[in-house]
Amino acid sequence: MSAPSTPSRPVVTEREARQVAEAAREQDWRKPSFAKELFLGRFRLDLIHPHPMPPDEAAQHGEEFLDKLRDFCETKVDGALIEREARIPDEVIDGLKELGALGMKIDTKYGGLGLTQVYYNKALALVGSANPALGALLSAHQSIGVPQPLKMFGTQEQKDTFLPRCARTDISAFLLTEPDVGSDPARLATSAVPDGDDYVLDGVKLWTTNGVVADLLVVMARVPRSEGHKGGITAFVVEAASEGVTVENRNAFMGLRGLENGVTRFHQVRVPAANRIGPEGAGLKIALTTLNTGRLSLPAMCVGAGKWCLKIAREWSAAREQWGKPVAFHEAVGSKISFIAATTFALEAVVDLSSQMADEDRNDIRIEAALAKLYGSEMAWLMADELVQIRGGRGFETAESLRARGERGVPAEQILRDLRINRIFEGSTEIMHLLIAREAVDAHLSVAGDLIDPDKSLSDKARAGAQAGVFYAKWLPKLIAGPGQLPNSYGEFKREIDLSPHLRHVERTARKLARSTFYAMSRWQGRMETKQGFLGRIVDIGAELFAMSAACVRAELLRSNEDHGREAYQLADIFCRQARIRVEELFGRLWTNTDDLDRKVVKGVLSGTYEWLEQGIVDPSGDGPWIADATPGLSRKENVHRPVR
Repeated sequence: MSAPSTPSRPVVTEREARQVAEAAREQDWRKPSFAKELFLGRFRLDLIHPHPMPPDEAAQHGEEFLDKLRDFCETKVDGALIEREARIPDEVIDGLKELGALGMKIDTKYGGLGLTQVYYNKALALVGSANPALGALLSAHQSIGVPQPLKMFGTQEQKDTFLPRCARTDISAFLLTEPDVGSDPARLATSAVPDGDDYVLDGVKLWTTNGVVADLLVVMARVPRSEGHKGGITAFVVEAASEGVTVENRNAFMGLRGLENGVTRFHQVRVPAANRIGPEGAGLKIALTTLNTGRLSLPAMCVGAGKWCLKIAREWSAAREQWGKPVAFHEAVGSKISFIAATTFALEAVVDLSSQMADEDRNDIRIEAALAKLYGSEMAWLMADELVQIRGGRGFETAESLRARGERGVPAEQILRDLRINRIFEGSTEIMHLLIAREAVDAHLSVAGDLIDPDKSLSDKARAGAQAGVFYAKWLPKLIAGPGQLPNSYGEFKREIDLSPHLRHVERTARKLARSTFYAMSRWQGRMETKQGFLGRIVDIGAELFAMSAACVRAELLRSNEDHGREAYQLADIFCRQARIRVEELFGRLWTNTDDLDRKVVKGVLSGTYEWLEQGIVDPSGDGPWIADATPGLSRKENVHRPVR
């Protein structure tokens, strides 16, 4: 029996798109959140200090696996070969399967290794340093692919069926993005039409990481509303070998050349209803909830990149002499090395702290994970850029060229290319700013949201005004003074090097940040959501404060464990000093900026006012549509799907 015709791409207004995104949010805060409190002006150091630690048994298990993985990476992985051939050899993938790396986060009862989030992230940092495409393959498989959503939302039957496969043999992928749908899922066009005991999928998915080699897919598709069907965006587990599934293209990128990322078309693909994850309409919520911890994998690999940048910067700048001394001792280069060292320390502190909190499950870490992703991707890119500058012309030269002329093949330009995607992957920096900002102002919207909602009645607004008055009467006075004003606060962080002033600064600045947010809401009210420049700076300040807190707490942990404690205090101190300068600049740009003028220029650019400025060049882009046609239908291309068996 043929399935009903598929619906056309939804046409949605900006308001409808926002409503879809809002409905997918986790609405409640059942557990405390350090970062959420920070944005509200409350510095809850007790939520992160003393630094949480993994159980001894989990740590031993994790370290044993890391030893095996390190040996594999050192003896079996040729990163230069992967870069040169733009493909991970099948034998490397097979070796990772034999190690159990596909099942690092899967429970042992399903054949996985059952690693904690902390050690899973350490493993990704390690394997990603051997070649970032390997880290991307393992991360996409476990962090957002089939294992994580099934772990959180799957039925027992689904777990029994799919998790043993994912733990040892089958690679999975996550399919949400479409050629004309990125961070606006309200326009999702891939359909899943109920037909008996099945759903029939039609549509095209873009940038399907692991899609070229995947055996199992998590697919987000829109179920039309009908009798007996709530409808909405829904998640399904789909066998990649199903009839009607075609991988039409293996995409190529400036970096991550070994990435098995493709375009996947579904034409009349039958999926059993038993493969639906959760109820109809829950797909976006499943995706976002999965990403709450899944996002930590990306900054984990950024930590690995920072460590490598530091190693190369140290070795090269000691060997390279200029004007009678190593270049490291020239201040212009030394400041870059200091930035790389301090930032790597802080970024590892952020990732380890967030990961351990995820393992303990005492705190809600949705903001912490998002901040880690945002901060890690931005800072890793800056560190790699500084490494290229330190290396000079050799930083711009490929590793293969360096080797060919007899020098060490340092892939500095490659890491810059490989890291660039992290500012886009799993939510671009701009989208992360908006996502975090929405969570940061949640308390305000909970009490005053109706005041700025144009659809609310006068009585609703009056009621909201009364609630807001009560909330702000209690909240605002607490933003005036706090422990940050007391010279002896946080005295346990006062050692040979004193970190307590930095924590007092964080406490004072958190209150200032909350006051600034309140002033902005009072000033712009319903237009606040359009002030993306302001919101982005608010979030960036919060990210710096979170990183400063994590760095200090980690330094004290290492000191108490007698594990390079003095050096850790030095790194935390210099990082906090650097971060405070960045925070001061961001506060200045909250109110002194060119945001309004920028909007006027943008209107002029799009209307053609400045088109004369484009004269005097040739455009090598060629012809073709800006966005490829994604009309559902039978594929006319060769299937390039190649499962690794």
